[in-house]
Amino acid sequence: MSGPFPGIAGLDTYALEDGACRVEVIPTRGALVTRMVVDGEEVLFLDEGTVADLTKNVRGGIPVLFPIAGPLPGDTYPADRKAYTLPQHGFARRLPWTVRQAEGSLLVLGLTSSEETLRQYPWAFDAQLTFSLVGSRLTIDFDLENRDTRPLPLHLGYHPYFRVPQANKAQARVETDATHAWDNREKKEVPFTGLDLTQAEVDMHLRDHKGPGTVLSRGPGLPPVKLSWSPEFRLLVVWTLQGKDFVCVEPWTAAAGALATGEGLLHVEPSERVSLAFDIEA
Repeated sequence: MSGPFPGIAGLDTYALEDGACRVEVIPTRGALVTRMVVDGEEVLFLDEGTVADLTKNVRGGIPVLFPIAGPLPGDTYPADRKAYTLPQHGFARRLPWTVRQAEGSLLVLGLTSSEETLRQYPWAFDAQLTFSLVGSRLTIDFDLENRDTRPLPLHLGYHPYFRVPQANKAQARVETDATHAWDNREKKEVPFTGLDLTQAEVDMHLRDHKGPGTVLSRGPGLPPVKLSWSPEFRLLVVWTLQGKDFVCVEPWTAAAGALATGEGLLHVEPSERVSLAFDIEA
């Protein structure tokens, strides 16, 4: 890996390369993976306009969701006998990450707690994202150190947008053994009998997907994408919109609202670290 190059809107972008695979990351835009290209074929969907407009949440690439995935009820949660406000999916995808190491097919980025993060999430932490590329497999390792004096609550997710043309959605499949789900469009628990990715919107939170991974079959002419993740990721979210050429397949460690409900929340003890991995192979 050479130094950064000016990518979308002139933002410093780093490229990881191995053989016929190239991955691009913008550290200052929430450590966002913007592209993954294998044998000239784009694996990810990206709306470049949302990257260029710093007031917008990016639609596309692989946003990292920390310290929460999904929304909180009323965007608030209690801690230290106070109410704190956190926007949907947390702050990590909005903040600039610092480059700690960049070489060849490896990129290490860091985010440390600050006055801004402590106003929303009152725990001192150091987070590190390590992107490594081997062949056509991208591994994203999230490493978190609790620098506080109390246990730190952790809710982590990823929101990858995989390129699936609208015309392919009738044949596209996400492998799962789930039997029940939260239908986030209908706001209710439902028995899960399968996904129809051609609907106006699909926003299914699969409660009992058991395997530490899945396969996204993207329909005619596109190779499948194989995903795997650490066992701490307990929930699988599938989201798509009609007319948009993406299907999001998102591993989360807990259901939306976990910081408020405590349900499924991970905790990191003071001075301890936790490492969680997410692999994408195309």
